[in-house]
Amino acid sequence: MDPTGEFSAGRFAQLAHAEIDQLIAEGRRPIVVGGTGLYLRAALADLDLRPPVSPEIRAEVEQNVAEHGPEAVWADLDPDVAATIHPRDRKRIARTIELQRSGIDPPRSSEGLWTARLRRPTLLVGLTIDREELASRIDARVDEMIAAGAAEEARAAAEAGASRTARAALGFEELLAGELDAVKRAHRAYARRQLTWMRKMEGVELIDRTGRDDSDVAREIVASLD
Repeated sequence: MDPTGEFSAGRFAQLAHAEIDQLIAEGRRPIVVGGTGLYLRAALADLDLRPPVSPEIRAEVEQNVAEHGPEAVWADLDPDVAATIHPRDRKRIARTIELQRSGIDPPRSSEGLWTARLRRPTLLVGLTIDREELASRIDARVDEMIAAGAAEEARAAAEAGASRTARAALGFEELLAGELDAVKRAHRAYARRQLTWMRKMEGVELIDRTGRDDSDVAREIVASLD
């Protein structure tokens, strides 16, 4: 996607399903590696995802949230919907208001995200690792990203008019601000969210890769496939 374009889990699902189905039709084995929990679920299951709203409504809602704060906007939600959203969850509040103003019923719960019914027979593998080793790996990876020009890439995208969804990329705003430690904290927090999603998924085969190299872990995964 061009950084100025909008994207969504629903659009990703369409593209991912087509790619997976084509690979299977060719007699090949798709390997989905992730990543954001919602997008992983969108690739593997038929989720009830809402369509994107118009740019005008999205801009209007974003302005309202920026001016009044998420808690004030949260108070405008239907009470039964508001009960499922934290008053300071800016992203979900904005998305729900967008849907309401577009005449689209928002999801009433996240229950459908954890369905065990996947589109295709799937082996789910979750990798775990010692927490300190994970933090060290994350810090080293961010250092490599910075050395490879991640900050310059973020600035170029911002100058080109990066969309709201592009600016939501992990560490984007922190890179613009030159706050390296904040980028690392954002990535560590993201890793914790990945673990939360993984624990909620049914049928995940956990593999502890602490102190192991990639080849060793890959062999164990392939053995599970066979």
